[in-house]
Amino acid sequence: MENSVYQINKGINRAIEFKGLKAQYIWYLGGGIVVLMIIYAIMYFIGVNTYISILVILVVGAFLLMKIYAMSSKYGEFGLTKAIASKSLPKVVKTNSRAIFIELGKEK
Repeated sequence: MENSVYQINKGINRAIEFKGLKAQYIWYLGGGIVVLMIIYAIMYFIGVNTYISILVILVVGAFLLMKIYAMSSKYGEFGLTKAIASKSLPKVVKTNSRAIFIELGKEK
């Protein structure tokens, strides 16, 4: 008998994949579920109707699930990190002097 009902596919030097989610997206989904539970608890303590609270959490949870699966399939294991990094690069580097390039040429 197996120890776990869920199967986690992981080969040698490969990222963890769970039900189609790759690498860090598993953590994103887990964090999102924890945030949804906290939001539900806050709504419960405020006194919002239980059925409305459940409906809101289910709708937001379904949206969260769809977005995370879409990001996982679109970007893959490292693509999201690369996309965020590429947005932080400057479009143009301006300089008023060629001195830095001249110094680079002298080192070689």
